[in-house]
Amino acid sequence: MARSQCWCAVSLRTLALCIVSVLMHCSQSLAQSLSAEQFFAGKTIDMVVGYPPGGSNDIYSRNVGRHITKYIPGAARVLPRNMPGAGSLVAANWAFNIAPRDGTVLVLLSPTIPLDEKLGTPNIKFQSDRFAWIGRIATSPNPLMVWHTSKATSLKDALAREITLGGTGAGSTVSVFPNVLNKLLGTRFKLVMGYKASTEAMLALERGETEGHSTSWENLKASHPDWLPSGKIRILTVFALERPQALPDIPTAIEFATTDEQRAILRAVLNSTLIGKSVLTTPGVPEDRVAFLRTAFEKMLRDPEFIADFTNIGLAVEPLTGLELQKVVAEVGGMPAALLDKVKAAYGD
Repeated sequence: MARSQCWCAVSLRTLALCIVSVLMHCSQSLAQSLSAEQFFAGKTIDMVVGYPPGGSNDIYSRNVGRHITKYIPGAARVLPRNMPGAGSLVAANWAFNIAPRDGTVLVLLSPTIPLDEKLGTPNIKFQSDRFAWIGRIATSPNPLMVWHTSKATSLKDALAREITLGGTGAGSTVSVFPNVLNKLLGTRFKLVMGYKASTEAMLALERGETEGHSTSWENLKASHPDWLPSGKIRILTVFALERPQALPDIPTAIEFATTDEQRAILRAVLNSTLIGKSVLTTPGVPEDRVAFLRTAFEKMLRDPEFIADFTNIGLAVEPLTGLELQKVVAEVGGMPAALLDKVKAAYGD
């Protein structure tokens, strides 16, 4: 009798597991059979940013969350989520390995992640070209500034003496770009690490804890639009491939290179400024949903209200389509081995 009851219990468990498996399969098949528009109807989409609240990355991601729903029919809603850590590598690893692969997650990460991966940065558990890149909002030039009390008036002054800069995550451009100049050109920037975000590092600059800081132009404009016009800061150089329209009189870091090799290395590193403020989704999302999100994103970038959110704080919208962005990321992955070795030497600690 006991053996019969045991057999019945096992059979019932097996039957239950079979039913659950069939239901899950049916649910997945139904989801796959829906059109992209039908799938997103009523869905909640997470807009994840790999940084703390308050910085420029947070501003960009929240603006996307507010406006992209206009172009996703069916009353979908977007919820902002901050997932800071290691210059956004925590969020990148999560997006690649844990997040749903159905299009309900959008992510804004550091623009250096393709190069970080190529260089073999520790703790990277993702492949940049397997993310589905949705589109770019704007480029991301990084000015390197010092407080007005600093004796430094040019990047050349950093060759002669040590200048302390507030630093954040090791994978952030805030820290990466000055370190590259130290390795490549011989500047003497000293990174004081541990600040949670550029907003905190700029507060430290204002208090006199550090002499300078390197952050994105949009972050500087959004957080302290008066600093440059009022003379509170001086910009020694800007990390970008070309002089930004907003800073036509500031030399780029590339202009201080003295050899073709230095210029090639800086161009490889600063390619991340082209990736800029970009949004991606997880790997494995069905192609029709990726195309749907890219179309919605492109429409959002032309929305006058979306553009006004940036122009009102002195920032520009400089779009790049998801397909074009995917090619930029692929180019980083295809860097020639000889150049890669030289970039690694400049990029290292």
